[in-house]
Amino acid sequence: MPTPTPISILLETTDHIYNKRGWHGTTLRGALRGVTPSLALWRPGPKRPTIWQLVLHAAYWKYAVRRRLTGMGETGGFPRKPSNWPAMPARPDLKAWKADVALLEQEHRLLVDAIAALPPEMLGRLSPKRKWTYAEEIHGVAAHDAYHCGQIQLIKKLRG
Repeated sequence: MPTPTPISILLETTDHIYNKRGWHGTTLRGALRGVTPSLALWRPGPKRPTIWQLVLHAAYWKYAVRRRLTGMGETGGFPRKPSNWPAMPARPDLKAWKADVALLEQEHRLLVDAIAALPPEMLGRLSPKRKWTYAEEIHGVAAHDAYHCGQIQLIKKLRG
């Protein structure tokens, strides 16, 4: 078995938290399995996010970190506005729900590709925001998935 590299470890962590069998429990993608638009729109309390909002929020941060990794900054082409907490679609039906889950999936794949293409010597350098290293940005977005996965699981339990 080859010795893991820092890039391979970050890729494995990012992918396992999102869509592979994780030792931590349900993955973000797994938490969305069987979620209907009705459940995705349910709000557990005033000013609390819905599952749908969490999906769009997670997609945005995958996008933002990818743009930082590729040197493209954060502004540009995220398809939903406002970026960090996008508005719900005008018609929040099954078609719109599937499209937003597909957006999350697409942003995950693009992020993984960006991580895989990152030169290893970049990991210790500060990202464009000059606050975190590239490695910390990658680790952070993976932890972000785990955090919001936990919220989604809790919302599902609360809803019953």
